[in-house]
Amino acid sequence: MNPLFDAFMLNVSMTGDIETDFYHFLIVNGHQKTAEHCLKVGRKAEQLAKIYGVDPYKAKVAGYLHDVSAIFPNSERVIVAKTLGLEVLKEEEIFPMIIHQKISGVMATDIFEVHDKEIISAIACHTTLKSNASMIDKVLFVADKIEWDQDGCPPYINQIEHSLQESIDAASYAYIKYLFDNKNYLKVVHPFLESAYKELKEQFKEG
Repeated sequence: MNPLFDAFMLNVSMTGDIETDFYHFLIVNGHQKTAEHCLKVGRKAEQLAKIYGVDPYKAKVAGYLHDVSAIFPNSERVIVAKTLGLEVLKEEEIFPMIIHQKISGVMATDIFEVHDKEIISAIACHTTLKSNASMIDKVLFVADKIEWDQDGCPPYINQIEHSLQESIDAASYAYIKYLFDNKNYLKVVHPFLESAYKELKEQFKEG
């Protein structure tokens, strides 16, 4: 385990059960709201996985672990990412919140011993998606947006829920299109997000 995580493990006893361990880890480190969000996302991802032919267990684990990097405040995330050897893009330097997806991917392996590449991929792009995304990538992406971590009802929820009747691709596009329709409110446009948008826009043939 990277020494960067040692201080967060002092009062954590790992059982080998992902649901128990991730929840306890976040609670012990003072992030109850994130723990509850991750629990909801894991369960929603499992539900969507069963509908769209994705391994439900993998989707659930990805959901549980997608935001474990919440232990690091935004002000520290660029330094943490570089310490972990991750590539930091200029957009992530400007808006460090986004890089938490990559940090969570490392933590899933390092702390929770998850080595499945599909799970790690989904975690590492759950905020932005990416081009050539897998089904599990899209399932986690959509589950996270449905079970968002803000107060109130997501302003895009009707578009996503309607699009889910068509496909997980349509739901992914519905959310990303919402973002680009409201582009002026975005702090940055992450290259992963832009590439996913271009690919899905072409797929759904919107001008």
